[in-house]
Amino acid sequence: MTSVFHVHKNKFPALMLTVLGIVTVLLAACSPNGGGAAGDLKMAPMADMPAEVQDAAVTVREAYQFAAANPDVLQNLPCYCGCGPMGHTSNYSCYVQSAEGKEIVFDTHALGCGICVDITQDAMRMLRDGKTMPEIRAAIDADYSRFGPSNMP
Repeated sequence: MTSVFHVHKNKFPALMLTVLGIVTVLLAACSPNGGGAAGDLKMAPMADMPAEVQDAAVTVREAYQFAAANPDVLQNLPCYCGCGPMGHTSNYSCYVQSAEGKEIVFDTHALGCGICVDITQDAMRMLRDGKTMPEIRAAIDADYSRFGPSNMP
C-alpha cells in the first residue's frame, strides 16, 4: 500500500503543474484582453464605455467595444432584430446613436438584444477567420434573415 502512495505522491507535482497550465491557458482565453473572443481585433478601451456596458456580459461588452472601434465594419452589416422602425440603419446603429469626432453617444438597445450582439460576435469571428466583408454580409443575411426584416437594403 505504501508503494502505491509513493507513486501517486511522486506524480502529484507533475500533475498539478499540468492542471495549472491548462487552467492558466483557459483563463487567458476567457479574459477580455488576452486571446479571448476579441483576439487581435481593434477594440475601443473598456474605460470609454458607459457604466451599463461595463456591467454587461462579456459578449455584450466586446460587441460595444468592437462597434466603437470599427464603425466601417458594422455600418455595412444589417441587423435583423426588428430595430429598423427605431431608426437603426445598420448593426452599428444598435450600439451607437451618433459619433462626432471622438465623442460617441451610445445606444442602449444592444444591451438587451441578443440578435444584435450575436450578429456582431459572428462578424468578429469571421474577421478573425479571414473572411471578406462580402462573405460576412452573405453569412449574416443567410443566418439572421429568418428573425425579421433587414434594417438596410
